[in-house]
Amino acid sequence: MSKKTVIPYSELEINKKKQVALMFNKIAKKYDFLNHFLSMGIDILWRRKAIKILKKETPETILDIATGTGDFAIEAVKLNPSKIIGVDISDGMLKVGKQKIINKKLNNIIELQKGDSENLQFDNESFDAITAAFGVRNFENLHKGLKEMYRVLNQNGTAVILEFSKPSKFPIKQLYNFYFSYILPFFGKFFSKDNSAYTYLPESVKAFPDGALFINELEKAGFTKNYFKILSFGIATIYVAKK
Repeated sequence: MSKKTVIPYSELEINKKKQVALMFNKIAKKYDFLNHFLSMGIDILWRRKAIKILKKETPETILDIATGTGDFAIEAVKLNPSKIIGVDISDGMLKVGKQKIINKKLNNIIELQKGDSENLQFDNESFDAITAAFGVRNFENLHKGLKEMYRVLNQNGTAVILEFSKPSKFPIKQLYNFYFSYILPFFGKFFSKDNSAYTYLPESVKAFPDGALFINELEKAGFTKNYFKILSFGIATIYVAKK
């Protein structure tokens, strides 16, 4: 039996991809504030750790998948690449991200584009590195999205994926479940005025194949030398994969 697809708006008769785009368009203006507020700023540290993994690779070209408002792409500037391209399906998130990049005077390095991560409009082997933070969980077809990442990555290139995971040890597991089930949805709804977005988040994390299961998905897509690093007692995980 296949797993039920987790979607933000069960009452809408449109596919997950369109629902995810709609959801992020709705919460785009509050997204950065809520991200940092609800994670108590720890998401910033997670991104820094993930980007540091690429430091020894010295990538010249980087593709940031599901870039959102561009936080991961902005962090990747520390690697001194010649070009970073971020793609996302949400116009609202891209609008916020583009303004942020202009304000930081990084528009000569970072370019944000509207794009479907499962149907990337780039040639084979176009990028030295691929990054993705909290985005692959929202793919409509996970395997297709990972295959596309593999396709556009150069030989010997590296993909670094940061994603939420599920803590398994007491008492972090219990605290995490309580926070994700009650605290996060309450504040998410209060600030974003979207009744579904921050209910979808814990449900999508619960359904996501984390840890060794995600490594298996990376292998199916063709990646090799895959490993993962657990962050903050298992609240998030960095996955590293080579082509």
